[in-house]
Amino acid sequence: MAGKSTADLHHHHTRLVLKYAFISRLVLISLIVLWRSLLSPYDTSASINPSCLSNTTSIIGLFSGSNSYSKSDSPPVLLPRLASVIEDSIVWDSVYFVRIAQCGYEYEQNYAFFPLIPICISLLSRTVFAPLIPFIGQRAVLGLSGYVLNNLAFVLASFYLYRLSAIILKDSEVALRATILFCLNPASIFYSTIYTESMYALCSIGGSYYLMRGSNNIATLWLALTGYARSNGVLNAGYICFQTMHRSYKTAFVRKSVGGTLVVLLSGALRSLFIIFPFIAFQAYGYYNMCVGGSSDEMRPWCKARLPLLYNYIQSRYWGVGFLKYFQVKQIPNFVLASPILSLALCTIIHYVKLWPEVFVSLGFRESSPNKGSVTSPMPLGRNAGSKSVGFPSENRSNAGQGDSLRRRKPALREENYVVQPSEDESSENPGFKPIILVPFILHLVVMVATAFFVMHVQVSTRFLSASPPLYWFGSYVMASPRLSKRWGYIIWTYCAAYILLGSLLFSNFYPFT
Repeated sequence: MAGKSTADLHHHHTRLVLKYAFISRLVLISLIVLWRSLLSPYDTSASINPSCLSNTTSIIGLFSGSNSYSKSDSPPVLLPRLASVIEDSIVWDSVYFVRIAQCGYEYEQNYAFFPLIPICISLLSRTVFAPLIPFIGQRAVLGLSGYVLNNLAFVLASFYLYRLSAIILKDSEVALRATILFCLNPASIFYSTIYTESMYALCSIGGSYYLMRGSNNIATLWLALTGYARSNGVLNAGYICFQTMHRSYKTAFVRKSVGGTLVVLLSGALRSLFIIFPFIAFQAYGYYNMCVGGSSDEMRPWCKARLPLLYNYIQSRYWGVGFLKYFQVKQIPNFVLASPILSLALCTIIHYVKLWPEVFVSLGFRESSPNKGSVTSPMPLGRNAGSKSVGFPSENRSNAGQGDSLRRRKPALREENYVVQPSEDESSENPGFKPIILVPFILHLVVMVATAFFVMHVQVSTRFLSASPPLYWFGSYVMASPRLSKRWGYIIWTYCAAYILLGSLLFSNFYPFT
């Protein structure tokens, strides 16, 4: 019966996660509609939709091209008011994604937007939502496809975040709190509009989940998709590199197998290259379209570079992105806008590194000492809030009837993955937990924070860092820990609520936000 109650707890939490994720998206969409109806947009140019330059014969053109319409040549629609509402809500970067889905990559600056979202939008508009074109027109259908795609992706990302958190933290209540916090994260507006946040979060968190389960091939595929969504998807190869580093060390020095070590290294290298490949392929695609076939006089400057990286050129040329380029007095308000998420990320990093310094300094090759590590120190995961560990039946069908004890069940994090197995001397508060598993996530967060602060437009940090699971694990701990004042939990919730309201108000009316 105990095993059954554990499974019931898991299913109950899963239902709660899906419920909160779904309701949060309804709230965001309602706020968008409300603010659009009450206020006039700052910029109305987003609704302008000129004819496509030419019939596209690109990867996007497989789904668009000769059948695309502009406002000037599209047939009249049956529900013009509804069509206008949808089209007017396409603002900021959403304009680029919809335009690329409709016409392909027409201009150089369009290559700053990776193809996963436009391809998915175009596919949906030509299949599932194609019957709606006579009623609201093609561009509105493209917009509707984007909204449905990203909101559905967010719900699935929330589901995978809960599963990933429960596996890593060995605590279902903490996993639930962390996921609810993700559902109300300060960048929520971007997860409900036509941006890359939802699809990136789904692929990166889903890939991490499958990697933790030992499904390396599936994980590699999911993580590779992040490279088709955003440029920083290449950083997800770091998870594979970290795994390969530990597996090769054990194979070489513990098992003393030279052949096995070579196999591990080769496998890790191929998986890492597979994750990086989408970024390289997209750069090659841009180079072919923009540089091949023209005279040297007509070539853009980046075409003649020794390493012709289109993405870097575009970010620098059109958006002024570069190392320390944003460190200007006039950008102080944007640094203030980004300060909450950067502070939360910095506290997350410091907290976990201070808790297990030996583990992080050694990159997981040295475990915490019994008198210094997680054994005697309370786990920073809210365990003392009275939560229960939970195992997933699909991951361990043999643990039925074993109750809530995770000592006796086969760990979801197999040794072949991150050399993580429960030991007998671990804290009974979180049996099966190993701090080594946090190392790649924290390292990933460190790189992301450094990039956001020193290289990018710093205000983008709010949404750039919002798909990082450690932020929500730490936030969950802060909100539940009796050692910390309750005001810190209130501050986090207030921050999230304020940015949801402010973001939905400003963003939906074409005012700058992040």
